[in-house]
Amino acid sequence: MITHLKGREKVLESFGWTGRKAEWIALVCLHSGVFTRAQATRFLDTHHERARRLVLALIRRGHASEETVPGIRGIGRVCRIYARGLYRALGAEHVRHRRKASPEVLLRRLLSLDYVIEHSDLPWLPTEQEKVAAFEALGIERDLLPVKVYRGAVGATRRHFPLKLPVALDSARALFVYAEPGHDTATALRSWGKAHAELWRALRDRGMSSEIVAVARTTRELERARRVTRGWAERAGTGEPDPGTQQELARIERAILQGAVNVLEEFGGLQAALKRSIALERRASRLARLGSIDRGLVWQTVRLQGARYR
Repeated sequence: MITHLKGREKVLESFGWTGRKAEWIALVCLHSGVFTRAQATRFLDTHHERARRLVLALIRRGHASEETVPGIRGIGRVCRIYARGLYRALGAEHVRHRRKASPEVLLRRLLSLDYVIEHSDLPWLPTEQEKVAAFEALGIERDLLPVKVYRGAVGATRRHFPLKLPVALDSARALFVYAEPGHDTATALRSWGKAHAELWRALRDRGMSSEIVAVARTTRELERARRVTRGWAERAGTGEPDPGTQQELARIERAILQGAVNVLEEFGGLQAALKRSIALERRASRLARLGSIDRGLVWQTVRLQGARYR
C-alpha cells in the first residue's frame, strides 16, 4: 500500500483498474502524467511483456497514448495518461500532467517519477493543493511559497510550486526534489533554489529541517548539482542575530538593568525573561552559522540514464 495515495487508487475501480495497476496509474497521474515501460516494469515488479500489455490496455480504453517523443532519444516510447476522467476521479482534474509538454518538461517529469518509484513510502504531497495546505498548516503563509503567475485571456492565475516537482513532508523534515533535465549550466537549479529560499527559512524558524535531492542522469550533472546544494548547506553567516531577535534581546537586557517590572512580567517574570534571553541567543547563534538548507543530496537515475533531448 502506498500511504501517500490515501486510498485514491480505489476510485479507479470504476474504470476497470484494481490492485497494483490502479496504484501505478494513480501514482503516474499525480506525479508526472507520463512513464516508460521500464518504469512500469520496475514498479510492478513484473516482466516487460506484462508492462507492454498494461500500456496497450490503457490505449485500448482511451486512457493513454504512447509515442516516440521528438527531441528525446535513448528512452524509447513514452506513455502519456491523458483521460480527464481519471484525473477528475483522483482529485487532480486541472493538473497539466495529462497535456503534451516540451522535451525538457517531459524529461523532468520522468525523472521526478523515477525518484518517487524508488521512494514511494515517503509522505509525498502530490498536488499543488496538498503542498499549499500542508505548509499553511505549519503556519507558513502562501506568500513564502514558490509561485508563478500565468496570464491569459481571462486574467492572471497564480500557481504555487509551478515546476510540480516532488515534495515530501513529515513532522520534522521537508524533502524537496529537483529534477535536472540536462541544462548546460546550474542557472535553472539556482533559480529554483532562490524561489524556495523563504520557505526554507520559514521551516527552519519552526525547528524543521530542509533537505534537497537533485535527480540527474550524468556524472557531470550530478557533480554540478552537488556543488550547488553543498553551498546551500554550508555553514556561513556573520554570527549576528537577525534584527527582530536583536531588538527582543535588547529589550530584555534594558528591562533587567532598569528593573522594569512591567516589561519583565510580559515574559513571565525575571527568571522567565532570563531563560528567554538565553534561548534567543542560542537560536541566533545556530541560525547565523547555518546555510539555507540542512542537507543536499544527489541521486542518479538508471532507467533514464541514456536519455537525451534537443
